[in-house]
Amino acid sequence: MPQIEGLPDPVGELRHRLALGVDARDVAQLQEAVQADVPRKEGGLLVAEGMAVGPRARGRIDLTRPVGENVAAIADAFGRNANDITALVLDRPRHHDLIEEIRASGARIKLIQDGDVTASISAAIRGTNDHLAVGIGGTRQAVLSAAALRCLGGELQAQLWPTTRAEIDAAGEHGVEDVNRVFSSDDLAHGEVIVVATGVSNGDLLRGVRFLTDSARTHSLVMCMRCNWVRFAESIHFFARDRKEEVRLLG
Repeated sequence: MPQIEGLPDPVGELRHRLALGVDARDVAQLQEAVQADVPRKEGGLLVAEGMAVGPRARGRIDLTRPVGENVAAIADAFGRNANDITALVLDRPRHHDLIEEIRASGARIKLIQDGDVTASISAAIRGTNDHLAVGIGGTRQAVLSAAALRCLGGELQAQLWPTTRAEIDAAGEHGVEDVNRVFSSDDLAHGEVIVVATGVSNGDLLRGVRFLTDSARTHSLVMCMRCNWVRFAESIHFFARDRKEEVRLLG
């Protein structure tokens, strides 16, 4: 039996998210055998700046370069102009300067209220019209995003973003002496990984939970490195074993 490490990311502030009508997720990652190198502190006290792209732009980004140069490199990878590139950014005050840099580069911006892991996944899936996810978030989310992007053939780069001496010391306690180190996807999520995401409310990537008379439908994304597959799964969850209605076709 292989050793399994679980890294769940439960949905927080669910009522707030549903009230806003935004895309909420319940994401879980199972990572086999090894721990990620990046420090993950409970309560989200450690944060990191990250940049995520899909397979086409893999190897083209550099977190240490200005955002405008990265946008140009991504546009070149897609054979498009910078104004055809869409960047996903969490709508937070800390991203004010970043948003201005993206606007100056000519790229389009899609501001999101929550779901930085989902944003990273969207940047690596064709049909979402998203090409880049960038911004500052929790290290737990960085690990989950890296695992998902490894399954999707994309790339994530992340760098710790300490704002106090206490956070620098906390990074040192986790074995990170150089807070300027740029972590790769492989650094953040070693080995064989499985990533599962289930929609809670409707979004561009997954549909939310739909309640029926005697059951509920969920829409999930399941990715596995070892099996080398990505699956979108529709599931029906019955409330009782004594069923009074037939299973309905998807529609």
